[in-house]
Amino acid sequence: MDSFIETTPFFSADHRALATRVAEFAERELEVRASDDEGDVDEALRGYVMLLFEAELLRYAVASPGQPFDLRSFCIIRETLSYSSSLADLAFAMQGLGTYAISLAATEHVRDFWLARAANGKAIAAFALTEPDAGSDVAGLKTTARREDDSYIIDGRKRFISNAGVADFYTVFARTGTREDGRAEISAFVVSARMPGFRVADRTEMIAPHPIGELEFKDCKVPAEDMIGSPGDGLRLSLQTLDLFRASVGAAACGMARRALDESLLHAKSREQFGRALSGHQLIQEKLADMATELDAARLLVYRAAYLKDSSAEGSTRAASEAKLFATEAAGRIVDQAVQIHGGSGLVRGTIVERLYRDVRALRIYEGTSEIQKLVIANQLLKE
Repeated sequence: MDSFIETTPFFSADHRALATRVAEFAERELEVRASDDEGDVDEALRGYVMLLFEAELLRYAVASPGQPFDLRSFCIIRETLSYSSSLADLAFAMQGLGTYAISLAATEHVRDFWLARAANGKAIAAFALTEPDAGSDVAGLKTTARREDDSYIIDGRKRFISNAGVADFYTVFARTGTREDGRAEISAFVVSARMPGFRVADRTEMIAPHPIGELEFKDCKVPAEDMIGSPGDGLRLSLQTLDLFRASVGAAACGMARRALDESLLHAKSREQFGRALSGHQLIQEKLADMATELDAARLLVYRAAYLKDSSAEGSTRAASEAKLFATEAAGRIVDQAVQIHGGSGLVRGTIVERLYRDVRALRIYEGTSEIQKLVIANQLLKE
């Protein structure tokens, strides 16, 4: 980890010790594996989950019921993992995203079973919200769950679900009725990947290594006790989950941007053009200055948001959206400049900056697009 964690006021001594430990873990375990992420993605992700467990990091992703979630630690880990491998970052982040609603509202024995398995790496989690016709508009879900005796029957389709085909269980959101105002009543369920009537309908090839695909539910019978919370709690649980983890997407963006800047500095110092190093040319210096400034601004926004959330302070929702918006957009610009500084070598498949160029793009879309973040920010401003 660089000096940022040591020199900014958002962190405790425990956070700083964690940052050092995770940086050492990433250098030792991830750097040697990251080049293999383009191969068997499913196997690589499973391997990362076990590595994270062995390093005692999964406990920072899987919430403990009744205990405050340490978002700053979660962001520190995501930033450090994404510096080396976006797939390792995904493995870590999804264990949190896929279990948080369960930690909040599932019945005790269901909650304890899945949280324990996720925390020790024995079960991989997923968060199944998006559908072919419902992305940003959560209330537009068409997947249904109807009560039948002591079970719910789920029918429908989910799309762009991370860990599809790899996950052992999914937090699934479905319509269970209609509210008095005419809007959908959304409920949440834990669905095991072995449940009859559930299948992975398709795997989707993305521009960067990422296990993702479509899920199909056809007369999928789920015990009523596997509902998370009460009927109608699903919308609230999904929004609580996204609100908590939103700033951490910005942290992942910062990790990628920091790697892009580091690679650019190394290249600019070693590459010669017109009789001197690239770093001696003022237009390259301008790029590096802009990259460093945007990165510092992004990290300050991310960790301010995490600090506010950890402190249960007012304004944490707006701060999280600001952090996610600015950090992901800035990271896109920083990585793009890194490719420009590298010139032709930055376009070579498999080089670090070329990999970052593909990895960074999704961050402006998932867990709330940049456009949605602007709406959230404006909405929060108008409430103040």
